[in-house]
Amino acid sequence: MFERIDSRSPTPIYAQIASSVRVAVASGEVGSGDGLPSVRALAMRLRVNPATVVQAYRELEQEGIVQMRQGAGTFVVDVAPERRARERTAEAKRLVRDLLAESAKLGLDVDEIRAVFERAASESKR
Repeated sequence: MFERIDSRSPTPIYAQIASSVRVAVASGEVGSGDGLPSVRALAMRLRVNPATVVQAYRELEQEGIVQMRQGAGTFVVDVAPERRARERTAEAKRLVRDLLAESAKLGLDVDEIRAVFERAASESKR
């Protein structure tokens, strides 16, 4: 779930952590009642300050995705299928925006990106 956290990314680490959890919830990788790694364990694994993980978990709690229980951990709440679908769509939009931003740095326009995307999609079907 947290394999794509990149300390060199312009996106803050807490936002990357929160996004990873949103994607995992939206995809069904984690479900209602599943526990997330403890703050300390995830901070050690990612080599970040525990406050960074707390910030991500609090953001997710405010969004109603997780519940933090003192002394017990952080758990995914029951997420309705409609919300899962909305989260999937929102994450897809974030991915596209990130792709467009990175592509712009390379000087690629939308048509070039579309062509690369279509080639990659057809290659992945093979």
